[in-house]
Formats: sequence, C-alpha cells, structure tokens
Amino acid sequence: MNYTLNRTAPDTVRRMCEKYNISFLCASIFARRGITTGDEIRFYLESGLNYLHSPFLFRDMEEAVDRIASALDEKESIALFGDRDADGITSAALLAQELRSMGGSVFVHLPEGDEPYGLTMDAVGKIKDEGASLVITVDCGISCNAEIDALNQAGIDVIVTDHHIAGEELPDALAVINPKAASSGYPFEHLAGCAVTSKLIWALRFSSTPLYRSRVILLHSQPGPGEDTTTIVQAVELYNLVPVNRVVEELPNRAVDFSSSRLVRLLTRNIPIMVLDKDTELRQLKAAFGSSADISLIELRGELERVIPRVKGKSLFSLTTESRAALYADGYGEIETLLSLFTSCCIYKYPSLSREYIRILDLVAIGTIADMMPLVDENRILVKLGLRELSLRPRENLIQLLSSQNLLSHPLCAQDIGWYLSPVINASGRLGCPQVALDLLLSEDKQEMYDLTMKLLSLNKERQKRGEDAWNESRSDAKASLESFGSKFLLLDTGKTPRGLTGSLASRALNEFTSSPAVIVLSRCEGDRISASIRSRESLNCRDFLSKFSSFFIDFGGHKRAGGFSMKIENKEGFKKALEEEVMKMDIGGEEEESLPVDALISENDMNLNLMKVVELFEPYGEANKPLVFLFSGAKIVDIITLGDPSKGNIKLTLQIGRTLWPCLWWGGRNSEGFDYEAGDTIKLVFRLNRNYYKGMDSVQLTLLQCEKENPAR
Repeated sequence: MNYTLNRTAPDTVRRMCEKYNISFLCASIFARRGITTGDEIRFYLESGLNYLHSPFLFRDMEEAVDRIASALDEKESIALFGDRDADGITSAALLAQELRSMGGSVFVHLPEGDEPYGLTMDAVGKIKDEGASLVITVDCGISCNAEIDALNQAGIDVIVTDHHIAGEELPDALAVINPKAASSGYPFEHLAGCAVTSKLIWALRFSSTPLYRSRVILLHSQPGPGEDTTTIVQAVELYNLVPVNRVVEELPNRAVDFSSSRLVRLLTRNIPIMVLDKDTELRQLKAAFGSSADISLIELRGELERVIPRVKGKSLFSLTTESRAALYADGYGEIETLLSLFTSCCIYKYPSLSREYIRILDLVAIGTIADMMPLVDENRILVKLGLRELSLRPRENLIQLLSSQNLLSHPLCAQDIGWYLSPVINASGRLGCPQVALDLLLSEDKQEMYDLTMKLLSLNKERQKRGEDAWNESRSDAKASLESFGSKFLLLDTGKTPRGLTGSLASRALNEFTSSPAVIVLSRCEGDRISASIRSRESLNCRDFLSKFSSFFIDFGGHKRAGGFSMKIENKEGFKKALEEEVMKMDIGGEEEESLPVDALISENDMNLNLMKVVELFEPYGEANKPLVFLFSGAKIVDIITLGDPSKGNIKLTLQIGRTLWPCLWWGGRNSEGFDYEAGDTIKLVFRLNRNYYKGMDSVQLTLLQCEKENPAR
C-alpha cells in the first residue's frame, strides 16, 4: 500500500472543535487538508445566500447595473455574446432569460462552426447591423481589446463579464466584471463565467429595491471591562449591504474626546443608525456620552422578528451565543451577529434576491462543474444550492435530458453533472452548433424542449463517434511524438483535429500513454489562429506550465490538470521549438507511484452511518476538493463476488467490521498486482464511502482503493 496520513497538531484540532462546534474527526480532516481559518471553514459548514460575497464588491458593478437599467428603460436593443462551451451557454441562457423577463430586447450570439472564441470583427459587424446600442459579453471578452474599441467607435457601449485571465491592458469597456482582473476588487477569483453572470443578475435585481445605493450604520454598545467606567461601541457602515467602514471604540463614560473619536465622526454623518433594541442602546450610549446626548436610532427588532422569527424575544447577546456568523468572526461577535441578521433580513424579504435567485443556481452549478472550477470558497455554496435545485425542482427544460441520463431518481452530486450532463451540453458547442443547447435552455414550448433534447443527445453520440475516429487516426502520430520527446511529453499536431475535440483527445492520449506527464493537442487552423488543450498528471501543473509560453498566446487559462490556449498560426513553430527546449530541461524520470493522501484513520467506533454525515459535510466534491479517503485496519472478508465481465476484474466484497457487514466495491481488484485475497482474510483498507442509488432505494457502500492482508486466512 502506498498512502500518506499526515500528522495534525492536537491543539489546532481541539481549538477548531471548540470554536466551530464540530467533531474531532471533522476538525482533523479540515486540519489535514489545510483548512483552518474561519473564512475557509464557513463555506463547508454553511449554505446560506448571506455567506456569498456581494456582487457590489466588483468595482464596476454599479456602472454595469445602471447602464443595463437605462437600456431596459429606453427599450434599447441589447446584444449578448458568449462562448460555445457549457459555461458560456449557461451564462448566455441565464442573462438572456433575465433581461427578457425585464422586458429587454435581446439578441444572443455564440461562436458557430469553426468561428474562434471571443468577439471577432465579423461579430462586431453583425451587432452593428442589428442596431444594438449595448453589448454584454459573457464568459469571454477580456482579451478582445480591438473588437471592443471598434464597438466604442460605433457608439456602442460594452460591458465585459468574464473569468479568464486578463492581459496587461484591460479592454476599454464601460464596465469590466472579471474576478481575475487585478483591479476588480472581488475577493475570490475562481468563479466560472456563469457564476459571474449570476452575480450581475443578483445586482440587477437588487438595484430595483430601495436597498440600492442605501447607506446605513449598524450599532451595538455594551459595558466595558472593569467597574462600569467605559462603554464599548461597535459600529459598521454599510453601502449596498457591503461593509465599507468598521469602528470599535472603548469610550470613557462621560469623558469622550469628541475631536479625536472615529466613532463620533461616523455617527455624525447623517446616516441612519440602526440597532436591535433602541431603548437598551440609548441607555448605554448615554452612559458614554452623557444624558444630554441626542442620538437618533432606528429599532430593527420588529422587522427582524417578522422576517426571522427565531429573533423574537432574544437579546443580541443571546442571539450571538447561537449565531453561526459569530463563529467565524475574529472580533466582537455581537456586531457580526447583528450584521448577519440585518443582511439576511434584507435579502430574504425580497424573493427575487433569495428564493427566486436560488432557482437560477441550477445552471450555475452545471457551468461551474463543467468548467472544472475549484469547489472552494463561495463556489461550494453556489454548487451545493444548484445541485439541490436540480435534484428537487429541475426546470422543465432539463427534465427530459436528466431523464435520458438516469439523473431523476436520486439526489445529484457534482460527479453526476461532470460525467453525464455537462458533456451532452458541451457536445453542441464541440460540433459547432451551441445554439441547440442554448435554445433548449431558453425554450418555453414542451414539444420544442423534447425535440431539442433529442437533437442534443444525437449530437453527443456524434461527438463520441468523431472522438473515437479522430483517436484512431491520431494514435500513431501521438506515439511518434512521445518518442521524439523521449517519453517526456506528447504534442499532437496533425492539422486535422477540430477545436471541439482537442480536450477529449488530450485526455485519451494521457490515459493511453502513461509515461507522458502531459499532453497538448493542437487544433486545425481556423483563419489565422489555432487553439489547443492540455491535460496532465499530478506531477505537472497545466496552468503554471502554459504560463512559460504566454508570449506566444492570444490567451490561455486552466487549472492544475487541464488547460487551454489559442495563438496565431504564425507563432506555432516558435511555440513548438520553445516547448521542446523546455521539455528537454525538465527532470522527468517517469511517473513514480502516487502516494494516496488519507484524510483520517477510522476506528471501529467510527464505522457507522454517522461517517456518511461527515462525507456529506464535505460535499460537493470536485476540482480542489477530492472525495474523502479513509484508512481502516482489521476488516474481515466474508465474501468475494465477481461483477460483470471477469476480464475487467471488478469484484464486490462483503466486509465484517465489528458486528456490521459492509458492501464494498473494488474496481479492477482481481487484476491488481499481487491479488491474493479470499474469504476469511483480515485486511487493512484505504477506501471511500458513498451512497448507492438503485430503483429508488439508497444504501451506503465502501469503494476500496488500496488494501493489504494483515494475517493469513485460517
């Protein structure tokens, strides 16, 4: 067995148990995964919308919202321009549906056929012909400087919403909403394009409420330490519900230096000051400022109790002891509790910002998973809520597609989307007709939905066949390339590969030629440019690797194990030469057996259904958040059964752990090196725990990853 079980600091684990009210097992897993701060942990423990980052943290969001609102009011024609993949298609569908529901006149453009990614001068011409006065890009646009300049010269405003890497110079757009832009102001850069679009939608809805551009101060005061000689006052100023100023001061009672107090300067700015209980706060403030102090306060209790019934009759101190938000606060918990309650109240009293907003997160989940965004930070909440919608209340447009993929009978996980749903949506774009998937998502006619679903499924089958044919044609070229690089790399450049198949071919080649740490597949020439995909093993970070050649690219991006780029055809030979030089410098002596990281050593007492609750706490799993892996010693094999084709070596074991029998699947087990197991053996096993859904029933089972015999069979 080759696994790693890192040690944890007991003090750190105990502190996390106490602070976040979690089990020792959960805390130890967090610690092993390096997740130790409140800012990180809250996205695993929470799923409320109030824990998402505000869209108004984007520096240009107000500019974008105001321009779109003006276009809607003036009945201007709006052109949307997106991308052909699942992220781009869901982005375009979300925004088109939203703007049309607001009465907007909207045209949607996606790259068709072999048209390149992003805005082109041809697209600019079409937009002019349509008479659009506002263009909004979704999942693209950040590198289209020349095209945006051309639109500006034609008097057409442009709003860019994107999530790809920005160049040294941002496009001259009216607003740029991109978390990867250095000047964006947004605290999380790994949003998918569809998630960025959803942020714009929320901000648009927010702008139609009285909350937009509102500025308020939340305040709480309490006696300071000692013999009632000081008062601690906590205040936070909000603009568009975003904290923009925080002040905490300990004031000497009736001896405040008004000239030097930040708090006094904040409270005298003619901004509404809101508190939970007006009379309680006034008494404490008069202790600090004197009985003659004239401070106007607005009491929130009535409104909070109406929207959040659990507030009824409780003091702020009492609410703080049970507040989730206070768990993650580094400072005074009371003001964080009041801030959380006020923000939640404002959001949840408007269905468009809460219940109705959650309804659109199904497409955000699909696009985020399809684009392999890391499932950390707020992506966890967006995807978790989106998967819940897909499972419990799937939109009518997707029901036939979900049914065809057997995804209607059980709660969905990220793997279901990544394996069975997003590839079908991607298929239309891969074959140059993304409009099919877009039309399906936007259709309001049941028969049309059915017809488009059937067409999409047909396109997916065609994509699979083309992929198989392309691989059969390319396999010998791939082998020759690997040999030319001394088995240290594989570059496939046949000049025949359609851009829609580069990713699947790269994955296929990586699986076939296991000595290569990475594979790049170049597409056939499309005008004056080519595009490419890269796939890699654990030993090579795709995005970091591509950054070495950025001077050759028009744009590039990716993650640890996957990426892509486009470049002008004139740069191809220079890139290939630079790639060869870089690979020759790389010290790659073949892939060593990867050590499997284990999240926890499980005792017999832990082996119960509560362990499944721990697994579910860390869902959704995906990029940057792999499924939990456990280690257990002392399981007895009761039975071994071969599953399906014996040549594949798949087996099902029944394991006895304590008094409980556990079903356990071992894919390819009989074909594993040194397999020598039989009923009666006691084993140490590395495994995952998951639910199995079959005919409407679910059960918990183990998936064995590695094992070793602990004693001979008796």
